[in-house]
Amino acid sequence: MKEKFYGTILQSDKLAKYILETSAYPREHEQLKELRNATVDKYQFWSLMNVPADEGQFLSMFLKIMNAKKTIEVGVFTGYSLLSTALALPDDGKIIAIDPDREAYETGLPFIQKANMTHKIQFIQSDATKVMNDLQAKGEEGTFDFAFVDADKENYINYHEQLLKLVKVGGIIAYDNTLWSGTVAASDEDEMQDYLRGCRGHIIKLNSFLASDSRIELAHLSIGDGLTLCKRLQ
Repeated sequence: MKEKFYGTILQSDKLAKYILETSAYPREHEQLKELRNATVDKYQFWSLMNVPADEGQFLSMFLKIMNAKKTIEVGVFTGYSLLSTALALPDDGKIIAIDPDREAYETGLPFIQKANMTHKIQFIQSDATKVMNDLQAKGEEGTFDFAFVDADKENYINYHEQLLKLVKVGGIIAYDNTLWSGTVAASDEDEMQDYLRGCRGHIIKLNSFLASDSRIELAHLSIGDGLTLCKRLQ
């Protein structure tokens, strides 16, 4: 078991640093690097709310392999995963990006603009449930190739039910932070920061729920802070 829980699920900080410095950062798009640095400057510790560079690169390659064209992102923060997605989509690709925090989004917006990716993104400052209900009411069910969720952990299961309607059969829903710094395997007595303890139960419940959901094919990956891929089967 890890001696302390934060950021990466890897046992070794040196190994996490090695992966980033050897493979991820040398291939990182210039505007992604600028966005990452600006997020650290403004948010310091909480910059970990963005996906790490290696996870962003995995998502980018995965979207290209899928030939994804239309995606939805629930939870944006400053937009590292959003820009990674936009760079991976074709020029006529479309992303619905939902977050109640416009200030955080606007921290990353200059770098999205500099990368010439704004035409692919529709940012909606709102509660995600309302937006997804509106999309269903407008006939958008089954039209999204991919969904990425990195938002309020207590609502992941609620979002799952809505996204199963919006994502097409064969499409993918990806949930971030599903290993929660490794605390999902910790005991209640283990020491951990309050923010980790506060959401740990929601993540454990989500993982059990997804494992028993016959409507999806499941892959739970140990990248970043844990990433779960769900392929809609029906």
